[in-house]
Amino acid sequence: MDDENLTLDHVGDNRFEAFRQAEALIENRRPLDALKALQPVLDAEPDKPSVQLLAGRAYFHSAQLNHAEQAFTRVLELDPSDHYARFVLGRTLQRLGRLVEALGQLRMAWAMNPVPEYQDALSEVNARLRLQEN
Repeated sequence: MDDENLTLDHVGDNRFEAFRQAEALIENRRPLDALKALQPVLDAEPDKPSVQLLAGRAYFHSAQLNHAEQAFTRVLELDPSDHYARFVLGRTLQRLGRLVEALGQLRMAWAMNPVPEYQDALSEVNARLRLQEN
C-alpha cells in the first residue's frame, strides 16, 4: 500500500513538473516544446481547466488556431466564468477571421473583467468589423 501511494505521488509530481516546464517554455516563446512537455498531463487530465488553458495558449502561440479554439472552448465548458479563456478564445477567433464570434467572446470577457487589454482587443475587433461594413 505504501509503495502504491509513493508511486502515485511520484506520478503526480512528474505531472506537476511537466506542467511547470510547459508554462516556462511558453513564457520563453517555445510553444511546440511546451506542447511536448504538456502531453503526458493532457493525456492524464484532459478535463482539468488549467491544463486545457495552458495547451490552448501553446496552440495559439504556435498558430495551431483550430486546436487552440478547441482547448479554450473546453475550458469554458468546464468553467464558464473564466474571463481569460473567453479573452483568448476571442483572440483566437479574431485570428481565424471570425470577427463576429470574436466580438461576442471579447465583450463577455470585458464585462467579466474590464481590464485595458480586453478593452483594446474589443476596440480592435470593432474597428475591423466597421471597416468590413464599408
